[in-house]
Amino acid sequence: MSGISGIGAASGVHEIMALRQQIIGKSQVLQQVHTGDAATGIAPSDAAGGSFTGALKSALDNVNQTQSHAEAITNAYETGQVTDVAQVMLARQQSSVAFEATLQVRNKLLSAYQDIMKLGV
Repeated sequence: MSGISGIGAASGVHEIMALRQQIIGKSQVLQQVHTGDAATGIAPSDAAGGSFTGALKSALDNVNQTQSHAEAITNAYETGQVTDVAQVMLARQQSSVAFEATLQVRNKLLSAYQDIMKLGV
């Protein structure tokens, strides 16, 4: 079990820190999209880089790709092709976070739709 200590552990820590930075970066982008970038005057709809449907489809494709990668690496671990448990767990956790974020966005969209339907015309 030399992968737990020494260089393997340092590499795993670096991977975890890189993943953490990616999550923080994506969180900041989502907050800017949600509130708009006051410094540059970019409206939330402009920050998506196109139409809302295109941005939503791109986000769903990203989540699907993340889940497919997690499933593939899990299957590779089960068949013995991958021996790094940390890599498998990181992929599964990343997939879980992506799905949870998508679920929260869906809930917010559904809530906004219901609020609009309650408005009087």
